[in-house]
Amino acid sequence: MPKPVLTKSKAIIIFLVFALGYFISTLLRAINATISPELVSEFNLSAGDLGLLSGAYFLGFASVQIPLGYLLDSKGPKKIVSYFLSLTIVGIILFANAKNFQILLLSRLLIGIGVGACLMGPLTAYRVWFQDETQQRSNSWMLMVGAIGMLSSSLPVQYLLPSIGWRGVFINLAILTFICIVLIVLFIPKWENSNFDQSSKQGKLSDIWNNDFFKSLVPMGFFNYGSLFAIQTLWAGPWLTRVSGYTPEESAKGLFLLYSSLLFSFLLWGYYIPRFSKNISDAVKLLRWGAPLNLIVLVAIILLGPKAGAIHWAIFGISSIFLSLTQPAVGMAFPLNNAGKALTSFNLLLFVGAFVLQWVIGLIIDLGMKINISEENSFKIAMSFVLLTSFFSYLFFLFKSKN
Repeated sequence: MPKPVLTKSKAIIIFLVFALGYFISTLLRAINATISPELVSEFNLSAGDLGLLSGAYFLGFASVQIPLGYLLDSKGPKKIVSYFLSLTIVGIILFANAKNFQILLLSRLLIGIGVGACLMGPLTAYRVWFQDETQQRSNSWMLMVGAIGMLSSSLPVQYLLPSIGWRGVFINLAILTFICIVLIVLFIPKWENSNFDQSSKQGKLSDIWNNDFFKSLVPMGFFNYGSLFAIQTLWAGPWLTRVSGYTPEESAKGLFLLYSSLLFSFLLWGYYIPRFSKNISDAVKLLRWGAPLNLIVLVAIILLGPKAGAIHWAIFGISSIFLSLTQPAVGMAFPLNNAGKALTSFNLLLFVGAFVLQWVIGLIIDLGMKINISEENSFKIAMSFVLLTSFFSYLFFLFKSKN
């Protein structure tokens, strides 16, 4: 089935509008790493509380992924992304006015649900509207936009805190989200205007989860990608302040370095990856060689302890870039009429993994300190748990992808 031919200007507009939504999504995802000292102080949060609060975003995000796949395939990204972002505004306003941990947790959950379509919606649209090479480049550049969102959650937010506070930051994010909804309504094409055959037979969800290639990526999606999200969006910050001895301002600068490195990595990745990964076979080869790189860096970080600072976490982020091959590979493994369900099923793995690991890391740190293990060593034990689960998940992928 031929894909619709879009003018270059139309394709750019579609990308930019969706990119704004994903920018908001990742900024909200990572912002707790910057405002965590304020939240811990104001609400007297433990490491486990902080992990649960930040992880609630991922739980909300994950909870809508399966129904989201059906909604995207049937109703299209224009309606679904705009409807979901409306719920995001509710969550942001609740978070900005929260008086206790329970309201913080509920609002964080609502935010996660609301932004649940901000990546899968565009990826489904690109799968239908863009040619394969353009699709891969757009997917990679969306990840670059995500890095810009995380970048904006560090130093820019830290600079705003003295003047408007973390609550004021969230009110402004609610306004930006409303603007994004308006742009989606105005500029994103209706789903029925595409050449996607709505009457084509929809595959079963079980067909996706029983697919051998999909199953080979299940542990890596949960542990490797999930722990990457957990560290990038929260635990790199507390490591810098509580293990490396950074001040909150120095930590924000360290996070800025981490997210800047991701930004430039995804920019180069988006430009070059279509030349090296043109199909699933290419993606598998690159994953086999590239996926363990960040585990090697994580070993070094654990061994260095307090000497492991922002530059080491930046290298960890850069070395994790090969994991981004998994999503477009999953998209290419299924027919167009199942693209939404396949991508959202895989996203479910990533974000359930992120929720579980973000919380478990905090629980391990709390447990270590309760039994009189030093804070530094408690962090090391938590990261060792991440290392081991990710390593065995990689071995599972190696074994399954060779069969």
